Amino acid sequence: MEKRKDGFLIEKGAHEKDFIFGTRVVIEAINSGKDIDKVLIQKEINNDLTKELIKLCKGNSIPVVRVPEGKLNRITRKNHQGTVALVSALAYASLDNVIETCYSSGQAPLILVLDRITDVRNFGAIARTAECAGVHAIVIPEKGSAQINSDAIKTSAGALNFLPIVRVKNLFYTCRDLQKSGISLLAVTEKTDHLMYDADMSNPTALIMGSEEDGISPDLINIADAKVKIPMQGQIESLNVSVSAGVLIYEAMRQRKS
Repeated sequence: MEKRKDGFLIEKGAHEKDFIFGTRVVIEAINSGKDIDKVLIQKEINNDLTKELIKLCKGNSIPVVRVPEGKLNRITRKNHQGTVALVSALAYASLDNVIETCYSSGQAPLILVLDRITDVRNFGAIARTAECAGVHAIVIPEKGSAQINSDAIKTSAGALNFLPIVRVKNLFYTCRDLQKSGISLLAVTEKTDHLMYDADMSNPTALIMGSEEDGISPDLINIADAKVKIPMQGQIESLNVSVSAGVLIYEAMRQRKS
């Protein structure tokens, strides 16, 4: 058990994830402005305090997951009262602020949108490359994304401490907002004949990367301004998503340097 500067008791659990427990404690943490990744609530509990917590989470766009008591017991053996909150390893950025800062400094925004990428190590590796290449921000959804925990930070070699991460409720509407801000959506998918060299990434661009298993969601594919793929000559014709992201990011960097 460890007491942080803000006064909350934090316990280190499996995989070194920070968490707090107890319904009232979690409510106080949210009200104090602490960044929470998600709140786990025991399935069978539905009292007034729990309802208050769920309403508070909804108002603050914090995902709530109903789980069996056994899952909570595996996280902590303390009296969790049916509630455990996973504490964010870093503070999330505002996409509006990122875009405004880019334009005000005369830079063309380069945003990376990660759709359904849940592997922590892939996410960390992508963040490492993105920070090295000068990507302005990574956008992830609240649900269906890798948790930003100590494993992700370690894999990123600390890049997540410097690279703005934006967590949004709905990727579709966020991508629409990017387009309204003058940023072109470039979907990276094998379902096209256009190579990445055909796209102009020197202008304000948001690269959309999907998971290796499911690719990019159809609704995002449909609104993309352009679709490109990485040229392949081998027999496998498949790259790890973190490698694919690196290839596209550095092509964007090459174009911008030119």
